[in-house]
Amino acid sequence: MASGDAPTAPAPAGAVVVSGPDVLRVADIGFEAPAALLAGYGLALARVPDGEAIPGSYWGECEAGLVGTTVHARGDTPVHSLLHEACHLIVMPPERRALVHTDATDSVAEEDATCCLQILLADRLPGVGRARLMADMDAWGYTFRLGSARAWFERDAEDARAFLAERGLP
Repeated sequence: MASGDAPTAPAPAGAVVVSGPDVLRVADIGFEAPAALLAGYGLALARVPDGEAIPGSYWGECEAGLVGTTVHARGDTPVHSLLHEACHLIVMPPERRALVHTDATDSVAEEDATCCLQILLADRLPGVGRARLMADMDAWGYTFRLGSARAWFERDAEDARAFLAERGLP
């Protein structure tokens, strides 16, 4: 699975970068609900001022970043990106969380579990929900064996669900 496109150049100071298709952004839902959701898993959400570089962003531009147990995001960060990066931390063993900086992927199994969990957690964010999140994942460029996030989630995510169940996650 692949997330968004790789960045082409950093944003100039003070600019708000909105790249890619029209997807739901953190500014559309606010920071409160995602912060509360992440706090329930022992994670923090740090709000990055518009136009500033996002610490720990693997993809750059407006994509969420990871540094330890903190997810960094701006108002123009896609909700799917914030959830994806947070879910990387949620599915990994707690002892690895403190060491994370930018790249959290450990294995294909962990990546699949991350994608599955972000879809499940989307239902816990007002105004988001799994249908919208999966549509945004597809629009942004995630790739799945069955051609769409929905097809994968509904017909091919058994291993990801088993991975989550083994860890007591939804």
